[in-house]
Amino acid sequence: MMALVRAMRRGLDRMRFKKVDKVVALSVIGGVLLAWCVVVALDAMQAFVGEINDVGTGDYTLAKAVAYILLTVPRRMYQYFAYGALIGGLMGMGALAASGELTALRAAGMSKLRICASVVLALTILTAFVALMGEAIAPRAQQKAESLMQTAKNRDIAIGKGGTLWARDGDTVINAKRGRTRRGHDGTPTIELSEVRVFEFTPGGQLSALSIAKTATHVAGEWTLHDVRRTEFVGRSATSTTQETAQWKSRLDPDVLAVSMIHPEYLSMNDLARNIDYMNRNRQDATSYKLAYWSRIFYPLNVLVLAFCAVPFAFGSLRTGGLGKRLFMGMALAISYYFFQKSVVSMGAVYNFNLALVNALPSLLLALAAFAYFRRDA
Repeated sequence: MMALVRAMRRGLDRMRFKKVDKVVALSVIGGVLLAWCVVVALDAMQAFVGEINDVGTGDYTLAKAVAYILLTVPRRMYQYFAYGALIGGLMGMGALAASGELTALRAAGMSKLRICASVVLALTILTAFVALMGEAIAPRAQQKAESLMQTAKNRDIAIGKGGTLWARDGDTVINAKRGRTRRGHDGTPTIELSEVRVFEFTPGGQLSALSIAKTATHVAGEWTLHDVRRTEFVGRSATSTTQETAQWKSRLDPDVLAVSMIHPEYLSMNDLARNIDYMNRNRQDATSYKLAYWSRIFYPLNVLVLAFCAVPFAFGSLRTGGLGKRLFMGMALAISYYFFQKSVVSMGAVYNFNLALVNALPSLLLALAAFAYFRRDA
């Protein structure tokens, strides 16, 4: 019994947060913050240069371009954190290797697995913060950014809360709760608006007709309303008619609408779940929203597994090629993993596999490969 207690104490002692964990954590977190800020700043600067070309379009001024870029920063931080964690983790471990501290830790009896666990522990705190930011701040800021840009560039189009679309076509005002772009069976692009309301006004500003449609699609240059109930107002009377489909003569530019729609990747999990439920109830294809939903669910796991598997590249003598070589190898691993994950998820969507499983599979395979490496190197 006493032997069991002593063994448990030794195990707890090994798992306890030690000073060496603090040393590793400070080095890694410093490298991650530096790399993360550089990557996000470069991406934001590139986007700003692109927005400068549109300054002067409508009411889109330089100040609004700056505001648009600043509002997209939380989304960019969420999007590029995995790359910042990978590069920064390697930089932090490389700094420890260059100063000889990593060699000292290995000489003191710490295994590579234990050191990598310290890195993951440090990154877990940052990952939790970024995941929370990506759920609470980034989607709302991105939607405000898109609304600001589209309203300034196109006075007749605005984006409301949750991605609700408002547009004006002469004396007609259009509202759609959801919008998406997809490809038909023949490969042609299609724009689909859901829960559409078309308000028609007289030149004097009085409501003359209201059309409520389940969906509106733009195919081959024509707009079509589906499951339409149209109400016409004449004096104090109103007349309603229903149609399965009706041609909608509108000058709305589908390309402009496509740009103004919020991509599923930029929506919060709550908005994604609501869209998935709506599309399932109406027997519509919700694959793009499901992919974005499960990608968010497994986001923390993907970040931590990728960093965990890249850190071993920081070990070894600096004479074997230096930090630059190992940093390149780690980034090559990240790029390879990115394409591998995208391929697996895309194949899962095409063949109608369980999307939760196909999103988890790449990370699980990479984690198994890492543990096999640590076991062989032990």
